[in-house]
Parts: sequence; structure tokens; C-alpha cells
Amino acid sequence: MPKQVDHASRRRQIAEAVCSLADERGLEGVTLRDVAARAQVSMGAVQRCFATKEEMLVFALGQIGERIGERIRARLVAGPAQSAGTELGHAVTEIALLDEEHRAEARVWLAFVAQAAVSDALAGPLTASYAALQAAFTHLVTAAAADHAHIADHTAGADVADRAAPLDAQREARTLLALADGLTTHVLIGHLTPDQAREVLHTHLENLWHRPPGIG
Repeated sequence: MPKQVDHASRRRQIAEAVCSLADERGLEGVTLRDVAARAQVSMGAVQRCFATKEEMLVFALGQIGERIGERIRARLVAGPAQSAGTELGHAVTEIALLDEEHRAEARVWLAFVAQAAVSDALAGPLTASYAALQAAFTHLVTAAAADHAHIADHTAGADVADRAAPLDAQREARTLLALADGLTTHVLIGHLTPDQAREVLHTHLENLWHRPPGIG
């Protein structure tokens, strides 16, 4: 097997060890020695893959983001005829990490977010990730709002008062990101059940398209 492929695989193996330790102990419990032991590689192997601990953490964070992105893409591909509103709902739900099988991933993600508050090395990639998500959400909110406006305009006897007010798509995208992160936290600490969190999220999305005129 080519050396480059081995190197890429080893980096992913180490990243999985980082996430496993972070899930158990938080990022403060992630040391190079423990990562090497969990990944079943030598300290030298870890150091050859990553020049610094910060580089290792940033890569592990990126791996979590990639997995979430893959799940979002898989849900969209599974239903290619979905509306923009449905796509938006799927994307926000995946990012909120509400399912039981994603609970460990949610714990690790929030551990990284907490560490990013005191680490510029992690804050930079996280900020870039949120910016990309906000751009994607802005696009979907804009498209979904247009779909709902089109339906309202072509509904026989539609009352103007029943039509949604114009949206500030970027503001709504920021709100959805904040809501998703908040729901992740509330489910993890047991304040909300996953079903309750989904209800909050879906109610918010439904209300986007059915607000009275003048509320923007």
C-alpha cells in the first residue's frame, strides 16, 4: 500500500483516538501519550503525523465536521426531490446531534467548542466552519422562503394575512445555528429529551413561513 495512503489512514486513526479520549475525559484528558496508547501506535508515530498537539486537535475537529457533513449529504441524496425547506430541516437536525447514536459525537463537539474559547488554534477552524454553515443555511432559507411565497401566490383565495413576512435570511441562518447548538447542550444535560428538542426545532422552522406581515 502506498505510504501516502498509510499516512492518511494513520492520521484518521489517531483522530479517532483523540475523540474517544475527549468523550471520556474532555480535552484536558487528551495527552499525546494517551492518544498513542489508545490508537495503538508509538509516540513517534503520533509526532510524525502531527507536529503539535494543536494540529492534532484541529484535525480531529475537522473529522467530526466531515462526518456530520457526510450524513447531511446522504439525507439529501436519499430524497433528491426534497424541497428547500425539507433540506433545511434535515441539515439543522443533523447538526444538532440529537440522535442517541450521535451522543458521544455531541459530547466531543461541545468539548472542542469549550476549548476553543481559550484556544485560537481551535477557534479559527470553528469560526470558519460556522461561517460555511451559515452561508449554506442562508441559501436554504432564501430558497425555502421563495417556495412558500410561490405557493401562497398560487393558492386560490389565499389571504394576504396568512402569508409569511419577508425574511432576513442571514439573520435566520444565524438563529438556526445558535438554536441547534443550544439544543445539543440541553439534550446532553438532560433538560430536554431528543423528541422535545426536535419539536422545538420543527416548530421554529414552521413559524418561519407563517409569520404575519410586518414581522421581519
